Amino acid sequence: MSAWHAPCPRACPARPRCCPARTLAVRPGVAPETFRFQLATQTRGLCWDPRAGARDPACLTMGPLSREAWAQRLGAFRASPSAFMAGADGEDLGRDLLSDLRSEKLSEQTKVSLLALSLEYPAQLWPDVPAAEAAATSLLDILVLLPPRPSALRRLLLLAATTVLASGGVLGPTSGASCRLLPLLLGLATGRDVGRGFGPISEQRPLQTTACECLRELESCKPGLLGGFLGLLRSQLGQEGPIQPLSLLLALALRNTLVVQSRSGAGLQGLLMAGVSSTGGGTWDWTLVKEGHAHLQPQAPCWPATEEGACGLAMLEPSPEEVRELRASVAQLLDTSYLLTPVAQAQLLWLLGWALRGLRGQPPALFKPQLVRLLGTAQLTLLHAVLALKAAFGEALFTSQDEALLLRRLTLAAQHPALPLPTHLFYLHCLLSFPENWPLGPEGEEAAPLLLVPQLCRGLMPSLLHDPMVLLSRLHLLCLLCAEDEEEEKGPFQNLQWYLEELLDGLRQRAALDGGPRALATLCFQASYLVASCLARQPMVLTPLIQGLAQLYQARPVLAPHFVDFLDRVGPELEEPLRMVLRQEVVSRPGRDEALRWHLQMLAKVAEGDAQSATLSFLQAAAAHCANWGLQEALLKVCRALLREGGGAGLADLLQALARQLEDPDGRDHARLYYILLAHLAGPKLGVALGPSLAAPALASSLMAENQGFAAGLIVQEALAPIQLSVGPQRASGPLPVLQLQVEAREPVYSLELRFLVEGQLYAPLEPVHVPCLCPGRPAHPLFLPLRPRQPAPARLEVQALYTTPTGLTCHAHLPPLPVNFADLFLPFPQPPEGAQPGFFEGLWDSCLPKGAESRVWCPLGPQGLETLVSRHLEPFVVVARPPTSYHIAIRLPPNSMLLLRLEAPQVDGVPVALRTDDWEVLPLVGDYLRGLAVTE
Repeated sequence: MSAWHAPCPRACPARPRCCPARTLAVRPGVAPETFRFQLATQTRGLCWDPRAGARDPACLTMGPLSREAWAQRLGAFRASPSAFMAGADGEDLGRDLLSDLRSEKLSEQTKVSLLALSLEYPAQLWPDVPAAEAAATSLLDILVLLPPRPSALRRLLLLAATTVLASGGVLGPTSGASCRLLPLLLGLATGRDVGRGFGPISEQRPLQTTACECLRELESCKPGLLGGFLGLLRSQLGQEGPIQPLSLLLALALRNTLVVQSRSGAGLQGLLMAGVSSTGGGTWDWTLVKEGHAHLQPQAPCWPATEEGACGLAMLEPSPEEVRELRASVAQLLDTSYLLTPVAQAQLLWLLGWALRGLRGQPPALFKPQLVRLLGTAQLTLLHAVLALKAAFGEALFTSQDEALLLRRLTLAAQHPALPLPTHLFYLHCLLSFPENWPLGPEGEEAAPLLLVPQLCRGLMPSLLHDPMVLLSRLHLLCLLCAEDEEEEKGPFQNLQWYLEELLDGLRQRAALDGGPRALATLCFQASYLVASCLARQPMVLTPLIQGLAQLYQARPVLAPHFVDFLDRVGPELEEPLRMVLRQEVVSRPGRDEALRWHLQMLAKVAEGDAQSATLSFLQAAAAHCANWGLQEALLKVCRALLREGGGAGLADLLQALARQLEDPDGRDHARLYYILLAHLAGPKLGVALGPSLAAPALASSLMAENQGFAAGLIVQEALAPIQLSVGPQRASGPLPVLQLQVEAREPVYSLELRFLVEGQLYAPLEPVHVPCLCPGRPAHPLFLPLRPRQPAPARLEVQALYTTPTGLTCHAHLPPLPVNFADLFLPFPQPPEGAQPGFFEGLWDSCLPKGAESRVWCPLGPQGLETLVSRHLEPFVVVARPPTSYHIAIRLPPNSMLLLRLEAPQVDGVPVALRTDDWEVLPLVGDYLRGLAVTE
């Protein structure tokens, strides 16, 4: 006997079940691997893992994992599948799952969880073709070895094997697992192989349903896979068994076979008349699969006009006998369709509609008996299927009376007051996209259906009380009716136009409310764009729309960005007159208006060379009030827009004045450059010089060629941020909260200026932070940004960097926003004299009421206890400490609020906290902060 030491390495792939280091006695003449296998099989609970042994022969693995261990492992995988698979345990998860499915020690419920994981993540568990093939084979082996008692695993094993084959790309004639699974599924679906080997009689129907679902999935992946078994499936349809899965399977196989045969130019070749033959020991016919290799979309809800050409669906010319069999099959499916669920009926109608649509000279009269039942349906899926059939066959299937009935049903249903929002929008969408039998006008042009008269839609008028989506849909329908009535010069047009103007006026009034929500302004511009798109050729509608938008800008100039975006999207019929009206509205304002920044932004969009005198007068008056950098840049953007229009003597005088009086050096350089361009370049060359790039195309002017580098040096260029900014640890001291910033440079940066902006009025304006020089690799000192909150609330800081590169260029870049958390605003109270802390805290505690608020919060504790939580997060604010049972904490919240906490005796999983504050609005923030302490710990 010799001793052979077998330490278990830490990197062992089977580490979750790895044995401790031990010494094994090896008999002479026996290989260590053989001896280990014999020892493992004779030891209770131990088994040899040959895959792990191939890397390290010393590794013994325990038996199956317990339910708790699997629950922990699956939880870690579901939390982040990619991270788990990249770890040490990820590579063996699929192998361990298949191994433990064979174990009798695991409960059936645990095995169901394992199979559910294989259904959700087959590509992650078995990523390559050999692994997927082996996994499918193993799942089939487990299925065969199940005992004949009732079990919830049979259906899941069938689904898992099908999923692995489909997702792993294994399905094919060369796959052994495919050759085992397909005959099994077909036999189960047709009710011939359900017997003693696959469970009791009570599982026959569920297994048959599951087999049909699996075959549908495989047929969808490989169109034509079941083409040779259409007759077999059709013969089973009238027998005992589940009707819905067999009907959907036969319809899908029939549709795919017609498409595949049309591509090859062949007919049905008697496939629907095939007899019932056994497939247990024969080979599967893959001929149709190879011809129909292109993937089809069996779930598509409608037929686009180009779908036939895209799918290669040619018109078949079957023989009379094949036509009779095909129509008989379709009639058989339709006759039993009322037994299916609404969703299944809709899919069946779509599949059969496609099948008949591809037959040359075959009218879709087979659907006529179903229309009597379906035209009165209340199921949305069936109504959608009927509209899809109408779009496909038109007047060949639907008469004008059917069309009028459908429109009346849709309009009346859309007016029901108790409809849920999605259902309401569905009916409106059906009306807006209604497929007419004989549509007028060019193809693709929006128009209301001819039979949809205004009297029928009287209850579908939009209102300000409607949900925004419903309002826009109803407004769209109203615009189509207005366009239809105006063309026909009917009387109701005046009433519809008046209603439309009243609605838009109400939307503009809501958008003009000072401080109103942004959603109201967005809805107003969406409605205006919809009206401008549908009624672009009707001046009777566009004129009041333009006047109303001008009044909206006059009332609320802060909506200038919305107007700029609106002008970029509308057509020329509305854009040109609206630009002129907005320009007149802006230049009529005094240059010292408090909304100057918005006026300049609007003027940069609407400025034109034909009206430069009024624009220049406004700019000259505004220049004296452009004190900060942002206003100066906006002013220069307007000058740039005027330069593109050709400029003039007045613009040259203005640029000279700006080059002298602007405070910002960049602004003065811009003005000087624009003056040089205006003085030396003609109109066409000036437009090229002010294009996106000054370097391309090359200019013919020798003066500009020499000064291109100089001009580039004077322009502030936008670039990617060369620095990274982050928030450092909190500093709770001083009269104001201070945000500590850590800055890292990826390239040398000089004269860095960081500008911070907080949206809204929560904080006072923040001062910029200046850094003379930053170099990569050198430690940078932390930056301190004083915060001046007007309310104790968290915020997001928009950050912009202005800096100089080593080549002398001035650039600006936008950095990711920085969060200001609620805890970043905490400040301590002045330290009371020694011994006076309890009285100081009680005085603060009593002063909060009755004007303030009091509450109690449960604060979860992390694994390290109350003392650790307080020392990490609340140490600077502790006034009275009686560890480990009680802490009194006083926090000052700028500008003039306070927060007092009593942390009482900790419990097993948390600590009760009594709190008082003189500002009740901070209570939700305090609750979120305390509940999040255990998470951040």
